[in-house]
Parts: sequence; structure tokens; C-alpha cells
Amino acid sequence: MTRPTPHQAALRRGDGSHWGTLKDIMPLLWPEGRMDLKVRVVLAVVALVLAKVITVLTPFAYKYAVDALTVKDGLPALVVVPAFMILAYGVGRVMMVAFAQLRDAIFAKVGQRAVRELAMRTFRHLHALSLKFHLERRTGGLSRIISRGTNGIDTILRYSLFNTFPTALELLFICGILAHSYGWLYALVVAGTVLAYIIYTYIATEWRINIRRAANDADTDASTKAIDSLLNFETVKYFGNEEHEARRYDVAMARYEKASIKTWISLAILNAGQALIFAIGLTVAMLMSGYAVQKGTMTLGDFVMINALMIQLYMPLNFIGSVYRDIKQGLIDVEEMFSLLEVEADIKDRPGAVPLRTAKGEIIFEHVDFAYDKERPILRDLSFRVPSGKTVAIVGPSGAGKSTISRLLFRFYDVSAGRILVDGQDIAGVTQKTLRAAIGMVPQDTVLFNDTVRYNIRYGRPEASDEEVEDAARLAQVHSFVMTLPKGYEALVGERGLKLSGGEKQRVSIARTILKSPPILILDEATSALDSMTEREIQTALGQVSRNRTTLVIAHRLTTVVEADEIIVLEHGGIAERGTHGELLKQRGLYAAMWNRQREADEARRKLADIEHEEEDGAGDGTPGPSIVAVNSAT
Repeated sequence: MTRPTPHQAALRRGDGSHWGTLKDIMPLLWPEGRMDLKVRVVLAVVALVLAKVITVLTPFAYKYAVDALTVKDGLPALVVVPAFMILAYGVGRVMMVAFAQLRDAIFAKVGQRAVRELAMRTFRHLHALSLKFHLERRTGGLSRIISRGTNGIDTILRYSLFNTFPTALELLFICGILAHSYGWLYALVVAGTVLAYIIYTYIATEWRINIRRAANDADTDASTKAIDSLLNFETVKYFGNEEHEARRYDVAMARYEKASIKTWISLAILNAGQALIFAIGLTVAMLMSGYAVQKGTMTLGDFVMINALMIQLYMPLNFIGSVYRDIKQGLIDVEEMFSLLEVEADIKDRPGAVPLRTAKGEIIFEHVDFAYDKERPILRDLSFRVPSGKTVAIVGPSGAGKSTISRLLFRFYDVSAGRILVDGQDIAGVTQKTLRAAIGMVPQDTVLFNDTVRYNIRYGRPEASDEEVEDAARLAQVHSFVMTLPKGYEALVGERGLKLSGGEKQRVSIARTILKSPPILILDEATSALDSMTEREIQTALGQVSRNRTTLVIAHRLTTVVEADEIIVLEHGGIAERGTHGELLKQRGLYAAMWNRQREADEARRKLADIEHEEEDGAGDGTPGPSIVAVNSAT
């Protein structure tokens, strides 16, 4: 299980890490080096202040209109003044909305740029993290964290600038007007109402935080299970486990349903309490005003204005509740995103790391030790050399550490002891980008992007021309196949390349590596999952790829390495034997035993195939035979 980051640990301790999150977000409101965006922020704030000033002044027009309508004498005043004030009130309402919408329109570019920047920062960071992190994480869960986090950023930016600050400004304006025009008692009633409202909102929202977090966890779990199941669609079908997957997903959705019901119930309680507090404050203010009207110390217009101000106050006051709720919810959504940004990569470029200078591509392992788990060593004092332009094969039983060698060479992990050199340079001291640019990989399990054939081949060198892509496809012996597809190179390969066969995917992978044209090539059991005929075709293509390149072949099928310049036999993480194919057979050791077992297995498969053909011929003559299904697998 992944250890909590400092950010997550702080959240669990409840030591105010939300303020830290807000501190991280606020710089996005004032982008460094972007004067155009800073100007937009200033203009948005100006529009915001104008909208609030007009909002507070508009009820005065309402008051004067009511007072004018209650005048008993003076016909001109009875007709002209009320009409003018009513028009002023209408214009004020329109301008209030107009400036608010202008504010949103001006700020839209700033907010969306901030969302994009943070999403890109997270995306880049996830790609910078080590292989170990991704092996322990679930893709579906990561997808939901990023989705909710980007939405949360937009919510927090908008509400922090456009609701929290203007709401406080409007409340100050209203309290000042009431205190100046009608006495401090009215201002105290408003202030008391606001204070009670805020305290209740804070307490209720804090109570809802854990409910919301539980709903998020359930949502992430359900999404993870759904994506995992759909990615393994074929496996689900092979075992007929559709109902099992549906039940598994339903259990996760039941958790989400339960948490969501609690969320909605708690929201109803919060809204009801807020409405009750405001209703009490409004009633008290109106009773005081009504009594003053009866005494003659206030006009009917004053009564209406106080009511209008209080009703108008409810909108920003209600926003205080919803803004606080939404900001807290946004913080919950974004805190996991920030926690991802705080995860440090296990493998980093060292200070002063230099680009790899590759001329020949010679590889040297010097006394390398490695263990994924300290209590279970994988490689022990491993030393070997792959001369420039030569092919060295690594073979051995499962678990001997063959594939670990390729991961160490790519520097997905650092060695526990010893060092790995490429052209005399310790790979721990060079930049990862230049190291990986010098190495091409053809893996056993080729996974393609859900895009076109052309895109997947061009992935080896994104700037390559169409002609270069097609030349690489010809060298990989896949061009003819691609041209048989209805859309040719524009044909989609499907999720993880599942529309193509194993051999077709492998050829596309080889074409991709040819296009990259690296000086070093790693073939990691590149044909072990293919049938014999496809294996021979792929071997021909691989032979062209590896020509004049330093090649490290990691193999299970020994027939694929007989032409290697040297074969290294691993056992228990160390070198048991080494030599050419002929030399190793003469030693009659581990390699010879593995060779003989594979030959016997191949012979047994051939005999089984011959029996099947004979039985099919016999069945054609009416001779009954057993029902046997044999799959010829070159393993």
C-alpha cells in the first residue's frame, strides 16, 4: 500500500492543510509572466465592485418610488417621480446582472488557463513518477482523481475571488447603510443574523466533510472497478464472469448510493437550518421597521427598503453557505490531486546529470546487485558486457531476473550495488530522457494506443513523415498487411490494440522501434507468445532491426537466440554459464538441459499435431475418434 504523502497525513491529522491547498492554488489567480491574464483579473475585480455598488444602491430607487406613490399632494410628483424611480430600479437590476456576467466573461480565460495548467502539471508529474508507483496504482482511480481535481480547481478559483470577497463587501455596505440611515440596532440585527448563519454553516459543513469524502472514495472505487473490468473485457468473456463483474460493480455502487443519500440528507439539513436563521433575522428586522412606521419615525418606503435590503442580503448570505460548501467540496476533490503532485519519484536525475553521449552503444554491467524487496534479492554480483554492434542473449528459468535486466538498463529502478555503463558512462549520472532515447524496446506484450496504425508506428518518432512511417512498416514486414485494411494506415487498432492479432501488434511494435532508430535494442521475449510460423516471420523482421545495433535479447524460446554472439544463462540472479550456442551445448549444463527440454516439448507438439490430422482423416472416412482441441503455442 502506498504511504500517505505529507499533504494526506496533514489532512488526516486535521491540522489545517486546507489553508496550504488554498495557498498553492492562489498563485494561479496571478499567473507569473502573463500580463494579459493579470489585466483580466483586474478588470474582473473592477466589474465585480461595480456590480456590488449597483446592487446595494438599487433598493434606494425602490424606496423613493414607494414614498412618492404614498404622497397625497402634488400631481407632478405623483406621476413623474415614481415612474423615474421605477425605471431607475429596473435599470439597476439590469446593470447588476450585466456587470456580474461581464465579470465572468472576462475571468473565464484566467480560470480555464489555471485548470489547464494544473491538469498538465499533474499529467506530466504522473509520467515522471517511477514504474513502482504505477504498478501500485489503479488507472480508474487516478482518472477520477484528476477529473474531480480539475473541476474543483475551477470552483475554488471562481468562488474565492468572485463570491467570498464580494459577499463580505456587500455585507459591509448594507450594515453601513442601515447603521447610518436607521440606527445601529438594525445593523446589529443584520450582523447577528450573519454571524449565526456563518457559525451554523461552518459547523454543518464540517460535519458533512467526512460524508462527502466517503462518497468520493466510493465513487473512485466504483470507477476503478468499471474501468478495470472493461479493460479486461476478453478475460471476462473467456470465463463467463459478466454477472460476477456486475455484482462486484454493484457492491461499489451500493456504497456510493449509501454515501450519496447521506450527502443529500445532510445538505437538506444544512439548507433548512440556514433558511430558519435568515427567516428569524428578517422577521425581527421587519417587526422593528413596522413598529417605526406606525410611530411615524419611518416611511413606508423605508419599510420596503429594509425588506429589499434584507432579501437582497439573502442572496450573498446564501452564497456564503453554498460557497463555503463548494469550496470545501472543491478542496476535498483537489486535495488528492495535490497529494499526487507531492509524491516524489523514486528515480530522479541526479544533480548535475549530463546527456548520454552515445557513439557505439556498448553496455557493461559491473557487479550489479538488485532486489525489489530487500529480503528477496533478484540479481547478485552480475557482470557482463555487450560489445558495440553485437548481440548478447540472456536466458534462464522463470524468476532468474531476465526482465529485471531490461528494467535496470532503462533505469526504471536503480541498482542496489554496482553500476551499469553505456559507452563508459554510468547511467545513474546521465539524464533519463537521453538514456531512454538511446534504447529501443520490443516487448513480449505489445500494448498499442487506441488510435490509428500510423499514429502507433509514428510514436517511435512523432516528427517522422508519412513516407518514413511507411518505410519502417515495410522493414517490419507489416506494410502489406496494413494495406489490406479498409482504411490502411488510418485504421483504428482498438483499445490496447485488440483489433490486431499478436503477430500484427508485434510487427507494429517493431516498425515503431525501427522508426526510433536507437543505437541500442532490447528484445524482451519478443516472440514467446507467438505461434511457430509467426515467430519465424517476426524473427526475420527482428534480424533486420538488430543489424549493426547493440542488441540485448531476453528470451525464453532458445531457438530464437542460437545466432547470438554470446548467450548468458542466469540462475538465481547470477551467471551460471556463458558462451555461444554450440559451446553451451558442449558443456552439457543448464543451457543444454533447457535446450533438450524445449526440443522434447516441440517434438511432442508435432506428434500431437500429426495425430490430430490422422484422426481428422479417419473421421472423414467415418471412423470415430476422440474430440481433441490442441493449441499450438510456441512457449
